[in-house]
Amino acid sequence: MKRVLAALLLLAEPVNAQISSTAAPVANSSGSVTNQAVQVVPSKTFASVINNVQCQGATLTINPFISSTTGWSDPYERYYNEPVYDTLDLVGAFDPEGNPVPDGRPDNPGNVLFRKPIRTGQKTNFSVNGGITAQISIPLDRSHIRTCRAAAEKQVQLMEANLADKRLNYEIARLRNCGTLMKEGVIFRPSSPYASICADVILVNPPGVLPPHTHSIPTSSTTAETFDAAKQTQQQLSSPASP
Repeated sequence: MKRVLAALLLLAEPVNAQISSTAAPVANSSGSVTNQAVQVVPSKTFASVINNVQCQGATLTINPFISSTTGWSDPYERYYNEPVYDTLDLVGAFDPEGNPVPDGRPDNPGNVLFRKPIRTGQKTNFSVNGGITAQISIPLDRSHIRTCRAAAEKQVQLMEANLADKRLNYEIARLRNCGTLMKEGVIFRPSSPYASICADVILVNPPGVLPPHTHSIPTSSTTAETFDAAKQTQQQLSSPASP
Protein backbone atom coordinates (compact mmCIF):
# COMPACT_ATOMS: atom_id res chain seq x y z
CA MET A 1 0.00 0.00 0.00
CA LYS A 2 2.84 2.35 0.80
CA ARG A 3 4.34 1.77 -2.58
CA VAL A 4 1.11 2.71 -4.36
CA LEU A 5 0.85 5.94 -2.36
CA ALA A 6 4.44 6.82 -3.20
CA ALA A 7 3.79 6.28 -6.89
CA LEU A 8 0.69 8.48 -6.78
CA LEU A 9 2.64 11.28 -5.06
CA LEU A 10 5.35 11.16 -7.73
CA LEU A 11 2.78 11.39 -10.48
CA ALA A 12 0.93 14.25 -8.81
CA GLU A 13 4.06 16.36 -8.18
CA PRO A 14 4.45 19.18 -10.81
CA VAL A 15 7.40 18.94 -13.10
CA ASN A 16 9.09 22.11 -14.41
CA ALA A 17 11.29 21.85 -17.48
CA GLN A 18 13.08 24.42 -19.61
CA ILE A 19 11.87 24.24 -23.19
CA SER A 20 13.36 26.22 -26.04
CA SER A 21 12.09 25.59 -29.58
CA THR A 22 12.84 27.61 -32.65
CA ALA A 23 10.85 26.98 -35.78
CA ALA A 24 11.65 29.07 -38.82
CA PRO A 25 10.91 26.96 -41.88
CA VAL A 26 11.63 28.50 -45.24
CA ALA A 27 10.20 26.95 -48.39
CA ASN A 28 10.84 28.39 -51.83
CA SER A 29 9.29 26.81 -54.84
CA SER A 30 9.58 27.94 -58.43
CA GLY A 31 8.88 26.08 -61.58
CA SER A 32 8.30 26.55 -65.27
CA VAL A 33 6.53 24.20 -67.62
CA THR A 34 6.61 24.68 -71.42
CA ASN A 35 4.62 22.44 -73.68
CA GLN A 36 5.58 22.41 -77.34
CA ALA A 37 3.86 20.34 -79.96
CA VAL A 38 4.43 19.84 -83.68
CA GLN A 39 1.40 18.75 -85.64
CA VAL A 40 1.65 16.88 -88.93
CA VAL A 41 -1.51 17.40 -90.94
CA PRO A 42 -2.18 14.87 -93.73
CA SER A 43 -2.51 16.54 -97.09
CA LYS A 44 -3.22 15.52 -100.65
CA THR A 45 -0.41 13.57 -102.26
CA PHE A 46 1.42 14.97 -105.24
CA ALA A 47 -0.14 13.99 -108.57
CA SER A 48 1.25 13.81 -112.10
CA VAL A 49 -1.09 14.91 -114.89
CA ILE A 50 -0.30 13.81 -118.47
CA ASN A 51 -2.88 14.78 -121.08
CA ASN A 52 -5.81 14.66 -118.61
CA VAL A 53 -4.50 11.43 -117.05
CA GLN A 54 -3.81 12.04 -113.37
CA CYS A 55 -1.80 9.53 -111.35
CA GLN A 56 -0.83 9.60 -107.68
CA GLY A 57 2.00 7.72 -106.05
CA ALA A 58 3.78 7.36 -102.75
CA THR A 59 4.80 10.72 -101.28
CA LEU A 60 7.45 11.54 -98.67
CA THR A 61 7.06 14.96 -97.06
CA ILE A 62 9.88 16.34 -94.89
CA ASN A 63 9.23 19.52 -92.93
CA PRO A 64 12.03 21.10 -90.87
CA PHE A 65 10.95 23.38 -88.05
CA ILE A 66 12.48 25.59 -85.36
CA SER A 67 10.76 27.17 -82.36
CA SER A 68 11.83 29.29 -79.42
CA THR A 69 10.33 30.12 -76.02
CA THR A 70 11.11 32.84 -73.49
CA GLY A 71 9.90 33.02 -69.88
CA TRP A 72 10.53 35.54 -67.12
CA SER A 73 9.08 36.76 -63.82
CA ASP A 74 7.79 40.27 -63.25
CA PRO A 75 8.71 42.03 -61.04
CA TYR A 76 12.18 40.60 -61.08
CA GLU A 77 13.69 40.16 -57.62
CA ARG A 78 17.01 38.42 -57.21
CA TYR A 79 16.85 38.51 -53.38
CA TYR A 80 14.27 39.22 -50.69
CA ASN A 81 14.81 40.00 -47.00
CA GLU A 82 13.43 37.39 -44.66
CA PRO A 83 12.78 38.62 -41.06
CA VAL A 84 14.49 36.75 -38.23
CA TYR A 85 12.29 36.93 -35.10
CA ASP A 86 13.37 37.02 -31.47
CA THR A 87 12.82 33.55 -30.00
CA LEU A 88 14.36 34.24 -26.63
CA ASP A 89 12.45 32.49 -23.82
CA LEU A 90 13.84 33.09 -20.34
CA VAL A 91 10.84 33.91 -18.22
CA GLY A 92 7.16 33.22 -18.07
CA ALA A 93 7.07 30.43 -15.47
CA PHE A 94 8.53 29.72 -12.05
CA ASP A 95 10.14 26.71 -10.52
CA PRO A 96 9.17 25.37 -7.10
CA GLU A 97 11.68 27.68 -5.53
CA GLY A 98 10.12 30.73 -7.19
CA ASN A 99 12.81 31.37 -9.74
CA PRO A 100 11.72 32.48 -13.24
CA VAL A 101 12.01 29.74 -15.85
CA PRO A 102 11.02 29.57 -19.57
CA ASP A 103 7.43 28.82 -20.32
CA GLY A 104 7.84 27.66 -23.97
CA ARG A 105 6.74 30.96 -25.52
CA PRO A 106 9.03 33.79 -26.72
CA ASP A 107 9.40 36.61 -24.32
CA ASN A 108 9.15 39.23 -27.12
CA PRO A 109 6.83 37.76 -29.74
CA GLY A 110 6.94 39.53 -33.12
CA ASN A 111 10.21 41.27 -32.39
CA VAL A 112 12.43 41.28 -35.53
CA LEU A 113 16.09 40.99 -34.76
CA PHE A 114 17.37 41.45 -38.34
CA ARG A 115 16.50 40.58 -41.91
CA LYS A 116 18.35 37.86 -43.78
CA PRO A 117 18.70 38.12 -47.61
CA ILE A 118 17.33 35.05 -49.39
CA ARG A 119 18.04 34.32 -53.05
CA THR A 120 14.81 33.96 -55.01
CA GLY A 121 16.23 31.98 -57.91
CA GLN A 122 14.29 33.99 -60.47
CA LYS A 123 15.79 33.88 -63.96
CA THR A 124 14.85 34.36 -67.57
CA ASN A 125 14.38 31.09 -69.44
CA PHE A 126 15.11 30.95 -73.15
CA SER A 127 15.11 27.84 -75.28
CA VAL A 128 15.44 27.09 -78.97
CA ASN A 129 14.15 23.79 -80.32
CA GLY A 130 14.43 22.41 -83.81
CA GLY A 131 13.68 19.21 -85.60
CA ILE A 132 12.31 17.53 -88.69
CA THR A 133 8.94 15.90 -89.25
CA ALA A 134 8.44 13.29 -91.94
CA GLN A 135 5.24 11.96 -93.45
CA ILE A 136 4.84 9.09 -95.92
CA SER A 137 1.61 8.72 -97.91
CA ILE A 138 1.08 5.46 -99.82
CA PRO A 139 -2.02 4.78 -101.97
CA LEU A 140 -3.76 1.55 -101.06
CA ASP A 141 -5.30 0.81 -104.50
CA ARG A 142 -2.17 -0.44 -106.26
CA SER A 143 -4.04 -1.89 -109.27
CA HIS A 144 -5.59 1.49 -110.07
CA ILE A 145 -2.18 3.15 -109.85
CA ARG A 146 -0.66 0.59 -112.26
CA THR A 147 -3.50 1.13 -114.76
CA CYS A 148 -3.09 4.88 -114.50
CA ARG A 149 0.65 4.63 -115.11
CA ALA A 150 0.12 2.42 -118.17
CA ALA A 151 -2.37 4.95 -119.55
CA ALA A 152 0.10 7.77 -118.91
CA GLU A 153 2.84 5.87 -120.81
CA LYS A 154 0.49 5.43 -123.77
CA GLN A 155 -0.26 9.13 -123.74
CA VAL A 156 3.45 9.86 -123.84
CA GLN A 157 3.89 7.55 -126.82
CA LEU A 158 1.00 9.26 -128.64
CA MET A 159 2.50 12.69 -128.00
CA GLU A 160 5.89 11.52 -129.25
CA ALA A 161 4.29 10.10 -132.43
CA ASN A 162 2.40 13.38 -132.96
CA LEU A 163 5.62 15.32 -132.52
CA ALA A 164 7.44 13.07 -135.02
CA ASP A 165 4.62 13.59 -137.56
CA LYS A 166 4.80 17.36 -137.19
CA ARG A 167 8.58 17.19 -137.53
CA LEU A 168 8.28 15.18 -140.74
CA ASN A 169 5.80 17.67 -142.20
CA TYR A 170 8.12 20.53 -141.33
CA GLU A 171 11.16 18.90 -142.94
CA ILE A 172 9.25 17.96 -146.11
CA ALA A 173 7.90 21.50 -146.45
CA ARG A 174 11.38 22.95 -145.93
CA LEU A 175 12.87 20.60 -148.56
CA ARG A 176 10.15 21.40 -151.08
CA ASN A 177 10.33 25.16 -150.67
CA CYS A 178 14.12 25.24 -150.72
CA GLY A 179 14.25 23.08 -153.87
CA THR A 180 11.69 25.24 -155.66
CA LEU A 181 13.57 28.43 -154.86
CA MET A 182 16.91 26.92 -155.87
CA LYS A 183 15.43 25.94 -159.26
CA GLU A 184 14.34 29.54 -159.69
CA GLY A 185 17.81 30.77 -158.77
CA VAL A 186 16.79 32.26 -155.45
CA ILE A 187 19.03 31.40 -152.49
CA PHE A 188 20.08 33.02 -149.22
CA ARG A 189 23.27 34.98 -149.06
CA PRO A 190 25.98 32.75 -147.52
CA SER A 191 26.54 35.31 -144.76
CA SER A 192 22.85 35.43 -143.91
CA PRO A 193 21.81 33.92 -140.54
CA TYR A 194 19.05 32.08 -142.44
CA ALA A 195 21.37 30.41 -144.95
CA SER A 196 21.46 27.31 -142.73
CA ILE A 197 17.75 26.68 -143.45
CA CYS A 198 18.56 25.35 -146.92
CA ALA A 199 22.19 24.44 -146.34
CA ASP A 200 21.52 20.68 -146.50
CA VAL A 201 19.28 20.84 -149.61
CA ILE A 202 20.84 19.90 -152.99
CA LEU A 203 19.41 19.61 -156.50
CA VAL A 204 19.77 16.34 -158.45
CA ASN A 205 18.28 15.10 -161.72
CA PRO A 206 15.09 13.08 -161.42
CA PRO A 207 15.31 9.45 -162.58
CA GLY A 208 15.18 9.17 -166.47
CA VAL A 209 16.05 12.83 -167.08
CA LEU A 210 19.38 13.69 -168.71
CA PRO A 211 21.16 16.82 -167.62
CA PRO A 212 22.10 19.46 -170.28
CA HIS A 213 25.23 18.35 -172.16
CA THR A 214 27.20 18.80 -175.47
CA HIS A 215 28.90 16.31 -177.84
CA SER A 216 31.80 16.84 -180.26
CA ILE A 217 31.27 15.28 -183.75
CA PRO A 218 34.50 14.22 -185.54
CA THR A 219 34.78 15.27 -189.34
CA SER A 220 37.16 14.36 -192.20
CA SER A 221 39.16 16.90 -194.36
CA THR A 222 36.84 16.48 -197.40
CA THR A 223 33.77 17.13 -195.30
CA ALA A 224 35.42 20.18 -193.87
CA GLU A 225 36.34 21.59 -197.35
CA THR A 226 32.80 20.99 -198.63
CA PHE A 227 31.39 22.69 -195.55
CA ASP A 228 33.66 25.69 -196.05
CA ALA A 229 32.74 26.01 -199.76
CA ALA A 230 29.04 25.85 -198.98
CA LYS A 231 29.44 28.42 -196.32
CA GLN A 232 31.34 30.76 -198.66
CA THR A 233 28.69 30.40 -201.40
CA GLN A 234 25.95 31.15 -198.88
CA GLN A 235 27.77 34.31 -197.86
CA GLN A 236 28.13 35.47 -201.49
CA LEU A 237 24.47 34.95 -202.17
CA SER A 238 23.45 36.81 -199.08
CA SER A 239 25.74 39.79 -199.87
CA PRO A 240 24.32 42.59 -202.17
CA ALA A 241 25.53 42.66 -205.87
CA SER A 242 28.18 45.19 -206.75
CA PRO A 243 27.21 47.97 -209.43
